Amino acid sequence: MIVMEGALSVKAVMQARRRLVERLIIDEKKKDRDTAFILRLARQQGIAVERTDRQRIHSLASGHTHGGIVALVQPRQYQNVQDCLDQPLPFVAVLEGIEDPYNLGYAFRSLYAAGCSGVLTAVRDWSAAESTLVKSSAGASEWLPWCQCENLAESVSALRRQGCVLYCAQRSPQAIDYFDAQFTQPFILAIGGERRGLGREILAQSDQNVVIPYGRSFRAALNGCSAVAALSFEVVRQRRNRA
Repeated sequence: MIVMEGALSVKAVMQARRRLVERLIIDEKKKDRDTAFILRLARQQGIAVERTDRQRIHSLASGHTHGGIVALVQPRQYQNVQDCLDQPLPFVAVLEGIEDPYNLGYAFRSLYAAGCSGVLTAVRDWSAAESTLVKSSAGASEWLPWCQCENLAESVSALRRQGCVLYCAQRSPQAIDYFDAQFTQPFILAIGGERRGLGREILAQSDQNVVIPYGRSFRAALNGCSAVAALSFEVVRQRRNRA
């Protein structure tokens, strides 16, 4: 069983409905708008609610930032590659090698806010870190279609066959500034972790490598979630101007 902590995370798992919520445990003294909304959702979805003292909630949570509410939930249900194309202009993100749950959560938050249609990652058991991931993403990791791929390169190839252009965030002699990429078409944006970057099998398929231009000479790569934020909001800018 996984413990989700805090009203924001609990609302996300209840509204996105990508996992089974077994029970809510709420501070018996908690009476605010968020709590009323969550209780109303629980009644609608037939979820059991336990009202208890704060100490009982402390014993279940990993820290004291739960705000008096936790949910006991099952592991997340993941989507397939086709689910990531379910909008007129798909913007699919491939995240490879971003292994810290906080960084992955921050990346999900930026991608969701920027209108991303789905995220592909390699298969990994995130169950021990799901609460951190959901909280750091502000619930976005529940809302976004997320496909865990047995073979990430094959999944990218399948998307390219369906008309998506692959942009890889990777320095190379042929790379262009990301301002010059064409993000107004269906595309895949592949971003690697700052340690190892993207794997060769994905880079070999790249239609165009892109780089983030710096304001001064600096050899270090941005971390993955910072690169995601910069690149994904260039998508917002270009698509807004196109409209």
